Amino acid sequence: MQNPSKFCFSTLALGKNYRALALELAKDLAQFAPNIPFVILTDNPQDFQEMSNVLAFPHQQQSIGCYHDKLFVIEKGLSLFNSCIFMDADMRILAPITDALNWQPGITAKIAWHNIVKHNKNPREIEIFQKVAQKFNLQLEDITFVHECLFVVTRDEGREIDFIETWKRMAAYCELNKYYRGEGHSIGLAAAKSGLKIRTDSMEYISFFKDKLEWQKIKNGETDIQEKSVYIQRQKELEYPQISLFERVIKKLFKIIMYLYRSIKLKIYSLTDIRFFYG
Repeated sequence: MQNPSKFCFSTLALGKNYRALALELAKDLAQFAPNIPFVILTDNPQDFQEMSNVLAFPHQQQSIGCYHDKLFVIEKGLSLFNSCIFMDADMRILAPITDALNWQPGITAKIAWHNIVKHNKNPREIEIFQKVAQKFNLQLEDITFVHECLFVVTRDEGREIDFIETWKRMAAYCELNKYYRGEGHSIGLAAAKSGLKIRTDSMEYISFFKDKLEWQKIKNGETDIQEKSVYIQRQKELEYPQISLFERVIKKLFKIIMYLYRSIKLKIYSLTDIRFFYG
């Protein structure tokens, strides 16, 4: 049931490892934000059936690299709530979060960098996004990169719908060009095309652990590794568990098969708009 006056947390949890990580995050949210629903798109909703704060929906990986599947999480969250906070499944919550939060329409990001050209120094990637920007009559220098680990999308008179649909096309375009990541760039371009404003917010009201950001803090001497050692060790155990050689072989074969399957689906989808994808 739609409830436009409230918001939700959300994440993507595909595969045993990421379901285990998302379950840890769900427990954190149950403790620190018990009144805020947690929307999860996952390939096994039963793993979350004991969590009363979780709304788990079945989902099978759509994009080849999986990174762009975040858009389906946002799409589902916004179909139920006015605002949807996306969080990576491997994050942890460290302190209480108030349920009296509000955001302006559009995108609110913890980390965002203006001017993709200045942010990204990879010529091949810039070439891909430059071509898309031209198709949308946009200047790439005006596009903001959104760090995808923590951001909020709030309804904006239907612009969020165009944003999601444009992101889907962006994802397909990138993957047709063998670039399987880059969702932060796609978010920025899709937002610009749809007229969805991007704002930055320190989000100090959400105290969290994210390994990559934490390692950067440790490198810069901003925090002590011992303070977060419990979280670092727990994530390592869940994300990179020990598995047998047989399991690794089966996993590798399955990955190859699904790569071929999704590549074929992508080629078929691209035929629906040949001018955009190949023009």
